[in-house]
Amino acid sequence: MRFEKGHKAATRRHIIDVASKCIRQDGISAAGIAGIMGEAGLTKGAFSPHFGSKNALVREALASALSDQQHRLDEEQRPGLSLEGAIRRYLNRAHLEDPADGCPSAALLPEIARQPLSTRQDYEKALRSYVSSLAALLPGADSAASRRRATAIFGLMVGTLQFARAVPDTIQAEQILEGGVEAALQLARV
Repeated sequence: MRFEKGHKAATRRHIIDVASKCIRQDGISAAGIAGIMGEAGLTKGAFSPHFGSKNALVREALASALSDQQHRLDEEQRPGLSLEGAIRRYLNRAHLEDPADGCPSAALLPEIARQPLSTRQDYEKALRSYVSSLAALLPGADSAASRRRATAIFGLMVGTLQFARAVPDTIQAEQILEGGVEAALQLARV
């Protein structure tokens, strides 16, 4: 059977997109190849023509999720997004309830730490880029101190989202999110 030109690339992209959502929703360890391929509407046998291993797919899926997150922040900065706006966009109920489309850091940090060096290096590069975008929203954006503060703010945001996702009480989760917003804004003013 012959496929149209670009079919293999489109299929590969589709697998990466589905895997990205699956690993953020279920975790890297829990998201198996058969489940990802089934979710993509493909057989497990269709995996090997596209990826050499699950690690290779995870690396690309994580890179894709991080790139999407960076793109959203960059797009929001164009119309004049403030740091408070970026924090509130991150620490909100919709993000809380949708890990599959949310921040890969909040969904996967412990598992990212256990990935091969190349995956962690890719993560670190994407993290630096995201933090630089946050630092650009701080006063004195060009300073090393602003980058350190932006890193701390992002760490606070990630941890806040993780805590809020861990509690079953939605009122408590909302309070955790709002407390995180307040703490991040206070850190931004230092």
